[in-house]
Amino acid sequence: MPTLRTVLSIPVSLALLFAPAASQDTAPAAATDTVLPRLVTDGRAPAAALLSRDAEGDGVRFRYSDAGHGIGRADHFRAGSITKTFIATVVLQLAAEHRLSLSDTVERHLPGLLRGRGADGRRITLRALLTHTSGLADFAETTRGTVPVTPLQAVRIALALPPARPGRYSYSNTDYVLLGLVVGQVTGHSYAAEAERRIIAPLGLTDTSFPGARRSLPAPHGRAYAADGSDVTRLDPRVAGAAGELVTTLADLDRFYAALLDGRLLPSRRLREMLDTRAAHGSYGMGLFPVRLPCGITVWGHNGRISGSYVRSAATTGGRHVLTFRVNTDAMADPDLEPALLAAEFCPRTW
Repeated sequence: MPTLRTVLSIPVSLALLFAPAASQDTAPAAATDTVLPRLVTDGRAPAAALLSRDAEGDGVRFRYSDAGHGIGRADHFRAGSITKTFIATVVLQLAAEHRLSLSDTVERHLPGLLRGRGADGRRITLRALLTHTSGLADFAETTRGTVPVTPLQAVRIALALPPARPGRYSYSNTDYVLLGLVVGQVTGHSYAAEAERRIIAPLGLTDTSFPGARRSLPAPHGRAYAADGSDVTRLDPRVAGAAGELVTTLADLDRFYAALLDGRLLPSRRLREMLDTRAAHGSYGMGLFPVRLPCGITVWGHNGRISGSYVRSAATTGGRHVLTFRVNTDAMADPDLEPALLAAEFCPRTW
């Protein structure tokens, strides 16, 4: 779930216990080389890694830091809510093809499904689902990301919870579970099949997949650890479904966000809609959210948290500079480290 609203300039200590290990890349040292090890030393992650691509700077850089639990450049991992950017892209493509409208109600595509505690599918639009302004409760508040559920079970759980205020931004995994159902209803194919056909295959994201019920990760992969240190590498992806099922790699996420933001996946009108945060009062667009950095640059992307994994992708408008970093746990002890790493990557002259 997005937690950043503004980004502060974070001072970084020069006394580090670990230095990032050298990678196969020959790019010069960057400001992020100072910050990345702090995800391990201060954030208490077993390991951290980043892959950045800058068309106007140092090219491709891979760096990692660890305390004995390494992350490889080609490792597969669970991307959690970054799945939402893929789902939103598919929905906006369908809108561009006039197969649905963002003004459509949920009732039009899923008749009778939303009837419950303060929820009425006749009043909730697809736009509200995309921008997290539907007012629907988050089913994950009950399942805690550990209980596999079907989409219909997730909706029923959400309807039993107190709703949020419709029209106000309130992040809810339920919104994107419903969008996954809408994609299936409109196309006759699963959201996973549509994302594969429309995004994964055309971009050559050969290491990205929607695993369904498959608990294991593709090779190669490292280990994933819960906040208490237990090994959670094996996980049933149905704990998240269309809200967070994706398995991918650092390179594939960089490629995806670069392509999305440079206009390869959506017509310009639809991309502008995706980046419009007015409905969510600046907090969220459609499957993307902005962060304004201390140097004045705004980056767009998403984060993903699922048991054993936290990942964050961010890119400049136009997609020429993109960063993805990850840790192999779902919790970082110091929340200031993420904005510090983003500022170090995209505002290097301030470091």
